This record gives sequence, structure tokens and C-alpha cells, in this order.
Amino acid sequence: MKKLLALTLALCMVLSLCACGGTKTETKTETPATEAPAAEPAAETADVKTYNVGVAIYQFNDNFMTLYRNEIEAYFKTLETETEKYNVQIVDSKNDMAEQSNQIDTFITQGMDVIILNLVQTSSADAIIDKIVAAGIPCVLINREPLGDNGDESYAGILDNATVCYVGADARQSGTFQGQIVADLENHGDINGDGKISYVMIEGDPENVDAQYRTEFSIKALTDAGYEVECLADQVGNWDTAQGQQIAANALTQYGDQIEVIFCNNDGMALGAYAAIEAAGRTVGKDIYLLGVDALDECVEMVNNGTMTGTVLNDHIGQSHTAVDVAVKALHGETIDNYYWVDYVMVK
Repeated sequence: MKKLLALTLALCMVLSLCACGGTKTETKTETPATEAPAAEPAAETADVKTYNVGVAIYQFNDNFMTLYRNEIEAYFKTLETETEKYNVQIVDSKNDMAEQSNQIDTFITQGMDVIILNLVQTSSADAIIDKIVAAGIPCVLINREPLGDNGDESYAGILDNATVCYVGADARQSGTFQGQIVADLENHGDINGDGKISYVMIEGDPENVDAQYRTEFSIKALTDAGYEVECLADQVGNWDTAQGQQIAANALTQYGDQIEVIFCNNDGMALGAYAAIEAAGRTVGKDIYLLGVDALDECVEMVNNGTMTGTVLNDHIGQSHTAVDVAVKALHGETIDNYYWVDYVMVK
């Protein structure tokens, strides 16, 4: 019996050992989820193309061209993309043709991709434009339309080259608007009722076609409407406020109450003329009228409060944006027209 019990116990131990030494049940360890592959670096940004733009302004000391050049620079910035940039270099030609010619030489040496040019002397356009064309650089002329050899026609060379154009406003329109503002007055500018409009004309740069047209067409608008006019004085003020003031002061001293209207080729000179009118004890809108061109903010405010009879908006935003748009077209090798016109707007 004891032997049987021992044998039974021994058998149990063997079975137990077999159970312990059998195939293990592996503990399943949770393998971390496979991580998403790291994002591949973004494709390299395509090479940025930077265009070099040279801008020469006849002189920085000009109210209108200050607005114009600032808008050129600002507008180029708005056109930049991730792949296209514009390096704009604007220089002051200081109303010196020799200085501007040197600046253009420098632009050419620097390899500018396009040149925007506000000429100092429109009568010297051919020489300076020919240099730019010879260098193979597109040229966008702004604000001052070049004159031909006879001094009264546009520079024919513009029409001879597909890489040169002019962006501006027809100054005949601005002069006409000045005359119309006077014609539309209740007394048509004839304050003293003697049957004629006695005026003083303060001109800009005599070489600038804009000055010539504004001078001519402001008076032509009156005579075409059937009004008699009398020119008491016609002096060159070179777009300058101080010169405008001096010319107006001299005229007011010499002609006094005979002066009924003072026409100025731009608002800068009109501001000077207004100072002279005040100093002479005259009142715009009552015993004298004052006209300008450009619609500077200050002058528009004066028109609104009656201290200036009228001005004409020379749209610096429209012109500068058009000039930049055309320059960009030329940079991209697109066809450009020879002329781009932006309308004036009467402000009265």
C-alpha cells in the first residue's frame, strides 16, 4: 500500500514538472504604434527672381513728384511674390540734366532690368533715351512728355522702339479744365464787369510740354467759349512755391485790383500765389480767383473752404501704378504700347 502511495506521488510530481516545462504562454507586450513618418521637408522654394529697377526723378523737391515716387516704391512692394522681388533704386536728379545723364550711365553699368525716367530736360530726351535703348534696357518715361527737335511735338523716337513708352496725362486736358472752372463761375471771371477777364499766368518749366499746354489751353478754353481775355503778366515759376509767391506778389503790386484771375501751372506755385494774395489783402472768391493743377490734399481742402477757386487732379496714383504695371510687363518680355494716358479730373 505504501508502495502504491509513493508511486502515485511520484507520478503527480512528474506531471507537475511536465506542466512547468511545457510551452510557455508568452505575455503579449503591446508594441507601440508605428510612428507616422516625419514630414518630408517642403520642396525647396524656387529661386527668387529679383529685378533691379532704376528710377530717376527730375527733382525730389517737387510736391507732385514726391507723391509720385513714393507711390512707385509702395506699389512695387505690393506686386512682390514668393518668387519675384523688385529692388527699386530711386535717385534725385536735382533738376540737373548732367546729373541725370550720369545717373542713367550708372544704372546702365549696374545692369538695371528696367528704367523709369522723369526727364529733367525733355528737349534732351533723344540722347538719354538712345543710351538706354543701346544698352537693351526697357524705358518707361513718366510725367514729362519728350519734345521733338522743333520743340512742340512728341519725341518721335518713342514710336520707333518697342522697349520705350510714355505714361502720363494729356496736359491740354488740365489746361482746358482750368479755363472751364473760370467759365463756369457766375461772373465768368470778370469780377469788375468790364467785359474781359484780366489774368496773370504763372508757368512751370518752359521746356516742359505740360507747362506749355496748361498755359495755352486754360486761356483757349475761355476764348473758345466766347470770352475776351487780357494777359497782364506771364512769368515762369519753375513749379516752385517760393517763385510762385514772388511772381504773384510782384504782379499784385504792379496791377492791383486789375487782376481778376491767377492761373498757376501747378498747385505748388498756387500755394505761393495764395500767400501773396493774402499779404496783398485780397480775398479769393470775392475779388480774385486762383487756379492750380495737381489737387494736392492741401489745395483740395482750400477749394472746399473757398480759399482756392479750383484745381485739377493730376492722378499720381493712376499714373504711378500704370508706370509700374508697364515696367513689369516689359520685365516679363510682354509687348508694351508707346503711350499710356491717365485722365485728369476737375476739382472745383
